[in-house]
Formats: sequence, structure tokens, C-alpha cells
Amino acid sequence: MTANILVVEDEPAIQVLIAANLTRAGHDVVTVADAEAAQRQVNQALPDLILLDWMLPGMSGIDLARRWRGEERTRSVPIIMLTARGDEHDKILGLETGADDYITKPFSPRELVARIKAVLRRRAPQATEDAVEIGGLRLDPVTHRINAGGRELSLGPTEFRLLHFLMAHSERVHSRSQLLDQVWGDHVFVEERTVDVHIRRLRAALEATAHDALIQTVRGSGYRFSASLKGAD
Repeated sequence: MTANILVVEDEPAIQVLIAANLTRAGHDVVTVADAEAAQRQVNQALPDLILLDWMLPGMSGIDLARRWRGEERTRSVPIIMLTARGDEHDKILGLETGADDYITKPFSPRELVARIKAVLRRRAPQATEDAVEIGGLRLDPVTHRINAGGRELSLGPTEFRLLHFLMAHSERVHSRSQLLDQVWGDHVFVEERTVDVHIRRLRAALEATAHDALIQTVRGSGYRFSASLKGAD
């Protein structure tokens, strides 16, 4: 599945190399050369993953990562640090700042693509092509099919994205505002009750196979997808 990747790298040749290989791997790529441009891009729309160079003009990548990890809106965006600094101390500093992975230059394009896939699978599974199955309900993002007990279900595009996100992050409680950011996009301005409307539609579609019970309302917090009925309100 296509992921939206922001590349923050000030060396033009490396920018071009990364963008070409990630585009070839099926991702949508935006490249910027400094922290200020990166912040503007993140303010416009959250990417699925950020490739962040350590050494940038102006604010360093470490300081930028620290800023993003300190803000609620950007706290959960996966970050992979790119740097020529290979000392163990530097790697530890990068990871302690909040980076999800650390790649030392020079690196092979194949290794970069593999590392990105691994981080997305761990931190943003809804941005991968992996099928997910819970409680007898199976969703395949590649074929866009949903099966429950051998029966194929039909969902609208928004309900499909909503179910995919909830299943990919099962057992976690998500507020309405978090679901709006992750499923609709953090710069799509719609009312939070829109989430409730689509949850009702999703439950209605799953009711025939009794999988509607897997989508649980957590009073005062939001919604959770769980194969366990414990804690449902």
C-alpha cells in the first residue's frame, strides 16, 4: 500500500536517489531540504513516515525530531534518522530522541525500503499491504476485500478505511478526533459526530455475521476494535 513519506535531506543527490527508489517502491514522496520547510510541510498534512537527516542547515534533525515528539499532533509519526554519524553514542542519542530507526550513510536503496517497510508495519500498519485478521474477520487492503466466516462483506470507502485503521491498531482506544486525523486526514475539517455516523454504518454492515460487537464504544474516550468483549460499554 502506498505510504506518504516526507524526506528531509539537504544533499540534492541523496534527495533524488531516495525519492526515485521510494517512488519505484510505490510510495508518494515529498522532499524538503531544511527544518523550516519540513515544519511547513508537516503543518499542511501529516505524512505516514518521515526520513530525517541528522545534519541540516539551521535546526538539526535531532532538534526537529525532539520538537515533533513533544507535540501531540506529531508524536506518533514514525521517524527514521539518516546520518553519516555511525558512533554508538550518536545512534543512542537518535533513538532516545524518539527516532524509530537509524540508518547510517552510505546505505543501499534496498535496505532503506526494507527498513521503511518494517517501521510502517510496526508503527503504521494501516499504511502497509499486509492483510489483517481478527476474530474471524479478515481485511485485505490489496484486494480491498473483507471476509467474515467465508462470507464477503461490502463496505463504502470511508468505512473500509475506518475498519482497516481500527483492526490494524486493535485493543487501542482512539478518540473521535484521532480517528478523524488518521482516517479522514488531519486537515479535513468535519465534525467529530461524523465518526459516530460511520461507526454506525460499519456496525450495520458487520451485524449479519455478528462482528459488529468487535467495534466497542469506550465511554468518555472513543472506540476500540477488540476480539474480547471485556471492557465494552
